[in-house]
Amino acid sequence: MFTVRRLLLGVPALLLAAALVTLVAVPDGRQAAWRLWCEATRDWCLGVPVDSRGRPAEDGELLLLSPVQAATWGNYYALGDSYSSGDGAYDYYPDTAVQGGCWRSANAYPELVADSYDFAGKLSFRACSGQRGHAMLDAIDEVGSQLDWNAPHTSLVTIGIGGNDLGFSSVLKTCMVRVPLLDSGTCTAQEEDIRKRMQKFETTFEELVGAVRERAPDARILVVGYPRIFPEEPVGSYYTLTASNQRWLNETIQEFNEQLAEAVAAHDTEIASSRSVGSVEFVDVYHALDGHEIGAEEPWVNGVLLRNIAAGVTVDRSTFHPDADGHRAVGELVVEQIERGPGRPLYATFDVVAGATVETLAAEAG
Repeated sequence: MFTVRRLLLGVPALLLAAALVTLVAVPDGRQAAWRLWCEATRDWCLGVPVDSRGRPAEDGELLLLSPVQAATWGNYYALGDSYSSGDGAYDYYPDTAVQGGCWRSANAYPELVADSYDFAGKLSFRACSGQRGHAMLDAIDEVGSQLDWNAPHTSLVTIGIGGNDLGFSSVLKTCMVRVPLLDSGTCTAQEEDIRKRMQKFETTFEELVGAVRERAPDARILVVGYPRIFPEEPVGSYYTLTASNQRWLNETIQEFNEQLAEAVAAHDTEIASSRSVGSVEFVDVYHALDGHEIGAEEPWVNGVLLRNIAAGVTVDRSTFHPDADGHRAVGELVVEQIERGPGRPLYATFDVVAGATVETLAAEAG
């Protein structure tokens, strides 16, 4: 095949053009022309056709792609909860900034990722504040749900999910809205319940990844973890949160990230061992806010909103959520993972990539 490529590279442009005209005039000529041009030039060909063993083959059904090529040849779907929708980053899209809305921000990391590359398709931004993983599955295929799509010409999916399944908001509220000193164990007393929810989420996550893979089998799926929001070594209390409470919350987030990373690795190992297309990868953003956590001079995460001191601290929707700077930091780590890849060869189906026309991508993106 490499010999064929070298020979074709020496063909005069006029003869090559004539050959292409002839090919498109016969049945299946357009696909043959695409393959010929792919062999003859490097600027229009996204990758090298290979067989199921990853070896170059003239009639190969797969494409061997670079990490960036594998992420950008099609559409990009952004799924998840408030940490992905940008709740807390402001500059919200008006139709989402309503009571019970998704609170999608122009500053959210999916927007940064979309702006970082020249995607063949476009961003379908579906992440929604308050989203739970099990609710995504319960509403699967319902109009307006995050999984109400079937887009085989999707090259990238990012998803950040699980915090609401574990009840992080209610956990934080319980930690915050208490009588200082008298209820010192109220916060950490939730640990057993959280562990049970984490265990239950393992099944939810398996089903979610399966549902996304079913809708976009050739896509790179990047599972984005959660950042640490308190200093690594707290030196004092933050409102009613003691230093030990903050450390416990940090450890809980880290433990959940590790659970996600292990599940992701298992999925990708299965894909690689079966020589399948696409990937599932984990984006570790635990340290994204280092030096800019809650209580820092320049925090990249929203603090507590006080509404009525007499009635206690009100934990608002966007409390303890990354702001625009925080999303920029998370986005940079997502981009790094896109550039780095899963550390193994990445494949996509030749015919699927070849069929990612402007019209097809626009129709699937909605």
